[in-house]
Amino acid sequence: MFTGIIEKTGKIVKIEQDRTNYHFTLEVDFADELSIDQSMAHDGCCLTVVKLDKAKNQYVVTAMEETMLKTNLKTWRVGDEVNLERSMRMDGRFDGHIVQGHVDQTATCEEVVDENGSWRFYFSYDPEKNNFTVPKGSISVNGVSLTIVDSRKGMFSVAIIPYTYQVTNFHNFKPGSMVNIEFDVFGKYVQRLVEEYFENQKK
Repeated sequence: MFTGIIEKTGKIVKIEQDRTNYHFTLEVDFADELSIDQSMAHDGCCLTVVKLDKAKNQYVVTAMEETMLKTNLKTWRVGDEVNLERSMRMDGRFDGHIVQGHVDQTATCEEVVDENGSWRFYFSYDPEKNNFTVPKGSISVNGVSLTIVDSRKGMFSVAIIPYTYQVTNFHNFKPGSMVNIEFDVFGKYVQRLVEEYFENQKK
């Protein structure tokens, strides 16, 4: 369980393929605090630490084929920045929203608008997957907890303040960038309940 508050960005230093699996080596300055089997969100995708090299501030995570197909991990390259968040602590403040680390689908950055002090990012996604957004609702973009500004079928926008722009990989986004999206978990439960209701009405 995560909150969508990014701790740091890590840098990809090595990518190795082993049959259908991919092993990603990342570097971050809190690697010496990690442990094997620890879960951590990478651009909003929950991955498990499988190897550590604390002397180099590096660790390794593995992504299976399904993860590669459904997320933006397939676009990762050596040198890329990745948003990182360790799992939520139960004794701290809950500053974002509930993020499970289960990517629902990817979205594409369509436009970045400089609003003289902040930025508006517009994203499109495949609406046929039955996900949806609502104005002022919550969404996770590459693991960042955000509030939706504009909401239309297959499209939404978010506003980014300078701090978020600087400390996450939002500063690398441009039209065509692929990002991971996790829609609000409460909205997904409501959607499923409504779908089941109408399915039962047809019987």
